[in-house]
Amino acid sequence: MNWDQIEGQWKQFTGKVQTQWGKLTNDDMDVIDGNRQQLVGKIQERYGVEKAEAERQVDTWLSHH
Repeated sequence: MNWDQIEGQWKQFTGKVQTQWGKLTNDDMDVIDGNRQQLVGKIQERYGVEKAEAERQVDTWLSHH
């Protein structure tokens, strides 16, 4: 699966995203709206990790879906 597919089906993936990153709120999901960079930014903000680490987490999550 690639990010274009995630973006196109964002509403279906919000639950899976929130399962992976439980600190992300429904409001965060609305702001992210399928945008990968927004997701990376929210992970950085909520979890206090560097951008590279947040991107690594997203890439790992994506490879499992």
